[in-house]
Amino acid sequence: MTTAQDRTVSGAACCGITTPGGLTRDQAESSAALLKAVADPVRLQLLSIIRATEGGEACVCDLTPAVALSQPTVSHHLKVLSEAGLVTREQRGQWAWFSVVPERLEDVRAIFE
Repeated sequence: MTTAQDRTVSGAACCGITTPGGLTRDQAESSAALLKAVADPVRLQLLSIIRATEGGEACVCDLTPAVALSQPTVSHHLKVLSEAGLVTREQRGQWAWFSVVPERLEDVRAIFE
């Protein structure tokens, strides 16, 4: 009689799955980094606010009171989003303006499809 352990050792699929599906290790690591960037309520709120603004961009000076946090804290969260490629940053005088990168939001959505 063949046990499940015997089938695993011999290389045969023990549960009938013949082809591995899902993400590769590299894809999983990339996806995890992207999800980590959005896995914070403040960052989700910032993305939502920026997306909803007229023109699709927002100044950090307007985002700070909208989330009721200090400017350095908001800037930190925006930096995380920027490093993940979820927002772009444009310096205009003393203020930074941010806009959402729609393709990256689509990447977040695609992880679960």
